[in-house]
Amino acid sequence: MVGEDFPVLTVLCGDRSPDGMQIIEQSATVRYTNDEGLADSLRGADALFVYDFLSSAVPDAWHAADRLSWVHMASAGVDPVMFPGLRDSDVVLTNSRGVFDTPIAEYVLGVVLAFAKDFARSLRLQDQNRWLHRETERIEGRHAMVMGTGPIGRAIARMLRAAGMRVTGIGRTTRADDPDFGVVHPSTELTDRLPEADYVVAVAPLTEQTKGVFDARAFNAMKTSARFINVGRGELVATGDLIAALRSNEIAGAALDVFDTEPLPADSPLWNMENVVVSPHMSGDVVGWRSILVERFTENFERWRAGRPLLNVVDKRLGYVPSSAA
Repeated sequence: MVGEDFPVLTVLCGDRSPDGMQIIEQSATVRYTNDEGLADSLRGADALFVYDFLSSAVPDAWHAADRLSWVHMASAGVDPVMFPGLRDSDVVLTNSRGVFDTPIAEYVLGVVLAFAKDFARSLRLQDQNRWLHRETERIEGRHAMVMGTGPIGRAIARMLRAAGMRVTGIGRTTRADDPDFGVVHPSTELTDRLPEADYVVAVAPLTEQTKGVFDARAFNAMKTSARFINVGRGELVATGDLIAALRSNEIAGAALDVFDTEPLPADSPLWNMENVVVSPHMSGDVVGWRSILVERFTENFERWRAGRPLLNVVDKRLGYVPSSAA
């Protein structure tokens, strides 16, 4: 039990308060706030629920966190709060690992099929009332390389394998007989392994080691027929290098759900490239996802109040939840 009195919970939610907080409101003093009011709301707060996981306000407001013991992110990625003040503190950080696995895997399978079956061009031709017969590609037997072997990467691997694709992984730990990837190659071999892949899927967490890892050298190593899919973090990619690779046909296409600047600027060349699929950071956002995020937080809140171990504790040195702590 955190204490006999109600704990104080700050919820960073922007202009949209989360639904389904009634259970928590019965056992905590809840302060709903936006970016501007975060510092004031953190004073005297015991816990912080970052419901607006795209907010970048936590680092600037951290000086006001005088009693905080727990921060929960309503997302799988935690890079918006991986600043020295939190990382070096005793505050426990948890995330919403597990909520987005299957939806993002479905998105990846969808864009793989869209590329192979040339759906984008079919829609453009339909808008022009044009009948143009073409041959399309099979995905069975094609090689998908997934960088990021956490739960989302594993869900992607299982779904692509079920569709008949051959899948390998790129991760921190080498494994020769992985149940989902078959083989996991070390991240140090990424560039050497890229020429083998027909589809390259980026889903790794953003760390100092992964920032900008997909750069000119990486795209130059890929097959000219390969497609690149990013459902991880926009900062995994050197965007200028990706645009250059697409323009010069070093790679055949890209499906991008995340970007280093969001929303994607209106003048970005990516909007108008026929071999690019742009989606607004929505690959994991299916009907009901917001309610699931609150349910996941509520489960951890009840554990926290009871003094029980929390779920999905992030290793702040690594920037993600190790498998043993899921």
